[in-house]
Amino acid sequence: MKVNNKIMLITYADSLGKNLADLDHVLDTYFKDAIGGVHILPFFPSSADRGFAPMRYDIVDPAFGTWDDVRRIGEKRYLMFDFMINHISRQSPYFQDFLAKKDNSEFADFFIRYKDFWAAEGGFPTPEQVDAIYKRKPRAPYVEAQFADGTTEKVWCTFGEEQIDINVKSARAQQFFKETLTNMAANNAAIIRLDAFAYACKRAGGSCFFEQPDTSDLLNAMQDVLGKDVMVLPEIHEHYTMQMKVSQMGYWVYDFALPVLTLHALYSGDGQYLKRWLEMSPKHQFTTLDTHDGLGIVDVKDLLPDDQVDWTKEKMFSEGANVKKIYNTEAYNNLDIYQVNTTYYSALGNDDKAYDLARAIQFFAPGVPMVYYVGLLAGANDLKLLEATKEGRNINRHYYSLDEIATEVERPVVQELVSMMELRNAHPAFDIEGNMEVTCGEGGAFTIRRTAGDAWAQLDANLATHDYTITHS
Repeated sequence: MKVNNKIMLITYADSLGKNLADLDHVLDTYFKDAIGGVHILPFFPSSADRGFAPMRYDIVDPAFGTWDDVRRIGEKRYLMFDFMINHISRQSPYFQDFLAKKDNSEFADFFIRYKDFWAAEGGFPTPEQVDAIYKRKPRAPYVEAQFADGTTEKVWCTFGEEQIDINVKSARAQQFFKETLTNMAANNAAIIRLDAFAYACKRAGGSCFFEQPDTSDLLNAMQDVLGKDVMVLPEIHEHYTMQMKVSQMGYWVYDFALPVLTLHALYSGDGQYLKRWLEMSPKHQFTTLDTHDGLGIVDVKDLLPDDQVDWTKEKMFSEGANVKKIYNTEAYNNLDIYQVNTTYYSALGNDDKAYDLARAIQFFAPGVPMVYYVGLLAGANDLKLLEATKEGRNINRHYYSLDEIATEVERPVVQELVSMMELRNAHPAFDIEGNMEVTCGEGGAFTIRRTAGDAWAQLDANLATHDYTITHS
């Protein structure tokens, strides 16, 4: 099924029930008209990071089901799969073959070997070059590969030690990309999300992040593999101008700025910055309030004044429900300074009215909305899972049983949310190419009007009191 203008759910294969069959049951039972698409987070065999260290892409992790289960969901709703274009698991057959055979492996140039990448520097970057790299660790990004012959060698590793970076320029990697994307398309993928996309292209002396023109060339090459029937969606968390550049190339993008801008508006009662973003953001985008990661702070740089960014971040800790600074520290295995770990519902103090207004704003924004599964059920911070795992992001990764879902969907906050989702999916005023008018008045008054032809829908809200009404033709 191709992409359509209906709300997409973001979920793990085992978060709404235990597996893909349960997920299919939940969607059909409770959200038949509310959800038109599903982003199933990585469901392949993986060695770490809850699926984001894939060992292979040709099979579904047996714990979740089979390709038949995936295709069954895809017969009723358009699907998005993840392709970790930047890295592969160190437990993968590709890296294991490399460790066993070293230079004689067919994957000898599949990975980024420091001795080759930094050849001009003698196999290791200078301090200045290390400083220039946009990195996730406070040092040069590498791990030591331990070969079967007893030798060791540094290979590029941007993220966790289980996630070894791929040399996207190698012919063997290009073959792997083509095989993987083609197989995903054959199994009902309508969209393939290129995870960690901006890290994939690297250049000695550069930031190794969104390097141009290499990054644009890679994006075009991946779309060429798939043709016109399947969309590639690059995942980039950084300054909004990067998303704008990709949008200007004709691709759909993520709106990662909306979450914090909406929080700021609801905390402050001031909608001027939210209004400005809604009016400048692309029509061809997928909007978010929450995802499987934390709430991105870096994405609103220059869309909010720096002091307001800091103020909003502090408000999350003071106004949010069980949103603690310590959950974003080494004590909880998270040093990402650009995000805050919380559910969106808890960021708004577990307040039903404020939460439903936030979703109403998202649904009236330009683009196609995405709703994370915890957000779909207005989930509060999961402190039990957080403390059991000491993983900061698990605060927003609750596992729902079928019995629990049956209870949660009866809550008024969820029923109101589902009702809004059904309206958003069905009403012609929300046509992607339609028009939007935003007005912002005194005392928190905020209005969004969507029109397409003779059809119209209007959100009238008070950002200070969180009261709102929705009217439509």
